[in-house]
Amino acid sequence: MPAIEWDLAGERVFETGVDRGVFYPYDPVTKAYTPGAAWNGLTAVNHTPSGAEPTPIYADNIKYLNLMSVEEFGFTIEAFTYPDEFGVVDGSATPIPGVAVSQQNRETFGLSHRTLIGNDEKGTDFGYKIHMIWGAKVSPSEKSHTTVNDTPEAANMSWTATTTPAPFAAARNLKPTAHLAVDSTKIDATKLEALEKMLYGDGATAATLPSPEEVLALLEA
Repeated sequence: MPAIEWDLAGERVFETGVDRGVFYPYDPVTKAYTPGAAWNGLTAVNHTPSGAEPTPIYADNIKYLNLMSVEEFGFTIEAFTYPDEFGVVDGSATPIPGVAVSQQNRETFGLSHRTLIGNDEKGTDFGYKIHMIWGAKVSPSEKSHTTVNDTPEAANMSWTATTTPAPFAAARNLKPTAHLAVDSTKIDATKLEALEKMLYGDGATAATLPSPEEVLALLEA
C-alpha cells in the first residue's frame, strides 16, 4: 500500500466564486419548471442547511441511542438585480407593465448556479460545479434605499429561501433532495454538455430545470 502524501502538485484544490445563475419559475399545472431566465448581478448564493440534529434517548440508565432530525436545505441569494420573472416568487404582481404590486402570493421556483473549482496548477480554470436547487420559496426581505453621496454604492439585495425536496425513483434508495451538485472534473464531458444544454438552452430548445431523477438518469446513461 502506498504511503499517504499531502499537498502534491495539482491536488491543492479549492472552490470559489458564483456565476451563471439561472432562475426557473415552477408551473403547478404541468408540475414542471418553465423556461429559465438568466440571473445577472449575482454576488452570492449561500447554502444554509439546517436540522440533522441529534436527540439523545436514554434507557437502562445509559445513553441508548441518538435520533436524528430531518435535514432541510435553505439558502440566501444576494444580488444587485434580478430577472423580471422573479417578481411572482418575491410576492409581486404586475397588472400593468411597469407597475409592481407587493404582498401577493409567493410562488415556487428553481435555481441553478456555478461555483469555480481551482487548483495550484490551473487556478480557477481547473473546473466548476453546477448547483441545482428545487422547490424554493423566498421570505420577505429588507430592501434599503439610501441617499447618493460621495461614496456611492449599488444596492445589494438579498433573499432568504426555504425548500421542499424533490423525490428520486424508489429503486435508487435515495431520500428526496432540494440540492444537487455536479462536478465538471469528474463527469464525462459529453454528458456534462447535455446537462448544460438543458439548463441553459441552445437556441433551439428553452432552458429548463430537470428533476433530480432526470439529472442522474442523464449522467449515468
